[in-house]
Amino acid sequence: MTKEWILLVLCGIQGSGLSTKPSWFQNISTDLFKSPGDIMIGGLFPINELTSDLSKRVKPDDLECNSISTFGLSLALAMKFSLDEINSKENLLPGITLGFESYDTCMQPAIVMKPVLQLLTKGTTEELDVTCNYTDYKPRVIAIIGPNSSDLVPVIGKLIGFFLMPLISYGATSDMFSDKETFPSFMRTVPSDRWQVTAMVQLLKEFGWNWVSVVGSDDEYGQKGQQKFSSMANEESICVAYQGLIPVYSDPVQAVTEILNHIVDAKVGVVVVFSLPKPARDFFAEVIRRNMTGVWVASTAWALNDIVSTLPGINTIGTVLAFADITRPLNLFTPYIRELFTKIEEMQIPQQPDTEISPLDNPCTRCSYLSQANMSMIEIKPVQRSAFSVYTAIYCVAHALHNLLGCNATRCALNPKTDNVYPWQLLQSLQKVSVDLEGVSLQFDKEGNPSFGYDALQWKFDNDTTVRFDVIGYFYQNLMINKNNITWHTKNGKVPMSTCSSDCGIGQVHRVKGFHSCCFDCIDCKEGTFLNRSDDIQCKSCPIGQWSTPRSTSCVYPIYTYLDWSNYESVGLILGGILVLVSLVWVGVLFFKHRGTPLVKTAGGPLTGLMLLSLVGECISLVLFLGQPGDVVCRLQEPLNAFFPTVALSVILTISLQIVCITEFPEKSSEHLENIRGRVSLFVILGCCGLQAGLCGWYAQEAPSLTQYVASLEVTYVKTFLRCPVEPMLNFGLMLGFNVMLALVSFMATFMALKPPGQYNLARDITISTLSYCVLWVMFIPIYTSLSDKEKSIAQVGVSLLSIIGLVASYFFPKCQLLVKHPELNTDDHFRTFLEGVPPTPPEES
Repeated sequence: MTKEWILLVLCGIQGSGLSTKPSWFQNISTDLFKSPGDIMIGGLFPINELTSDLSKRVKPDDLECNSISTFGLSLALAMKFSLDEINSKENLLPGITLGFESYDTCMQPAIVMKPVLQLLTKGTTEELDVTCNYTDYKPRVIAIIGPNSSDLVPVIGKLIGFFLMPLISYGATSDMFSDKETFPSFMRTVPSDRWQVTAMVQLLKEFGWNWVSVVGSDDEYGQKGQQKFSSMANEESICVAYQGLIPVYSDPVQAVTEILNHIVDAKVGVVVVFSLPKPARDFFAEVIRRNMTGVWVASTAWALNDIVSTLPGINTIGTVLAFADITRPLNLFTPYIRELFTKIEEMQIPQQPDTEISPLDNPCTRCSYLSQANMSMIEIKPVQRSAFSVYTAIYCVAHALHNLLGCNATRCALNPKTDNVYPWQLLQSLQKVSVDLEGVSLQFDKEGNPSFGYDALQWKFDNDTTVRFDVIGYFYQNLMINKNNITWHTKNGKVPMSTCSSDCGIGQVHRVKGFHSCCFDCIDCKEGTFLNRSDDIQCKSCPIGQWSTPRSTSCVYPIYTYLDWSNYESVGLILGGILVLVSLVWVGVLFFKHRGTPLVKTAGGPLTGLMLLSLVGECISLVLFLGQPGDVVCRLQEPLNAFFPTVALSVILTISLQIVCITEFPEKSSEHLENIRGRVSLFVILGCCGLQAGLCGWYAQEAPSLTQYVASLEVTYVKTFLRCPVEPMLNFGLMLGFNVMLALVSFMATFMALKPPGQYNLARDITISTLSYCVLWVMFIPIYTSLSDKEKSIAQVGVSLLSIIGLVASYFFPKCQLLVKHPELNTDDHFRTFLEGVPPTPPEES
């Protein structure tokens, strides 16, 4: 009993919600196709259907469209509903009313030109000005919604594009309209056929169907769709056994018979039908008559159209899988139309159709008889789904106007009554607009296409006459489908097959037999190719950045190894680095302990500390060569490896300059020596370090990041060693060459210097240390170029450690020996030549 009461309460709440009408419903006008406004919008809808024979047309006006299309009429009413709803929202375009003029296209190019020319006339006149400059031209409307068919856009799109007036279609899906050079102002609220074809191909691949036929209507929509599908199917190793076109403007019976004969002869189980509704109806009428069954893949144009789904016997054709544009229910649309029809019915003004009124001004003379009995025409599924596309198009215009006019919730900065607003300005605003309607977010890409895809549907036959459209998946760039929701109308209830040859074994490629690539023999795939589907007609080359072994079913990204901390080579280098660090620390402690003594002063004084610290930094920086490389590590690796030795070598250079001053300019050495040890040394060190820093910065700027380097590698391996890129080699060579040059200059300055009799020979230490540095790095160059990547990293770290230990052993160890074993020689007399600038006296000849 409690449950029954709860159910009654819920029903009452729902009923009360439905009975509440928005207040703006009271202002609904019964004028279906025109409404005044501050800004006008045009609409193109297939309100009527052609009733005359095109083959008998002699005069331009020998065309009659006297059969109402309830589908097109319903979409025209959807435009009226959308604009009335927008005008009721005070915060969207405050103080501004949007008006509209809707016209019939009759789905005919000859008909659609009339309303388009009318919409392009200047202001409220019926004159189309011919001027040299249309920038300030204000046509009757600021944008046009429509048309519904891809067949009409080529006729009017270029003309409207000349004015850069937004043409927003709710149904034209041909991909050719994405060309902005040809159709600069075309936009749409339905996805391009390019995406529809992609969805169809992914659907076929999902079920392993590679032997199919494709049938299209013989018009712009069907021809382009068929061509696009065949091209993309070929790229995905899907064979099109047969292609056929259903006549649109002539009797299709004979053509349909031939098409079905070819489909039977090809023995395909899947047929893609890329057609408008009427040709599709003619096609399936013959399919039903022949009692043919199969899998039929429906394009959006007829997927939900009742003239196909209500064909008698449609439930016997097999399985229909379809794609339909993404949509959301418009909750107020049906109540709005009910209220509109009620008002029309209440007017009760019986009248005879006025034959003097042009169909252009009144495309539906019998619409004055609309009533509640006609509500079913807007409640059918195709109308409900397509109405959302019309609704979205109009709201995009409204939001673009909101931005263009500088509106907030209460007012707009520009007033269309006094300020000029041009269609080309609205086009720019539309290209940037972002709208969220009923949970669907929409933006236009640079080609004017919307940012959403399709619902994947299956036709479910509840009985002989009723078709239910069940959602089985979704497509936006990639297809997501729930196979469990599909009911297969086959004898065993399983997925039907549609292939030409049996599948090959793992890692075998198809050798094509005959004209179709899906009929094949099998051969093995080679290294660097793969076969991830047994029905592919050829082995695919691995994508850039991937590789495979022979007879692979997939390609893999290469595995990169590096100098891991636990590798034997890494352990050896780490131990060597620790030994060097210990030596540097021991020298530093010893020198610090004897700071201020003549030996330490002669060796460079405080600069020896800088030199030791730079060598410590060089030693520590070598850890960047170990472990997994990264972008930051690779940016720092070579510059630090080059910069730290520069500091040490520039200190040695300053001491070499002191020796040159003493030995080459003895008469002036005493008065300039102090200056050289002071400011000159500082300038030399800063200058050398500054130059090297510039070279290092140049290298870091020019060198590719590790990510870029890896992306640019031509992968022909599954596993290889990865090291930081040493590029460009010129910059790398300049950094190392600069250090060698410093060492060479110091060597040249000291190797001929005289040994002070009875004093410490400082020049010897510099000569040997710089010579060892030059020899190591000069030998390194030819060796380095011939090594593998792993050996290069090991060699560079090893040579760096050897060059450090060479400098330490040659320059510092002799001094350390004197400090430890001969401290009595650490006197001013033993270092007088270098402390006071007294030149050494050559030994006397006996």
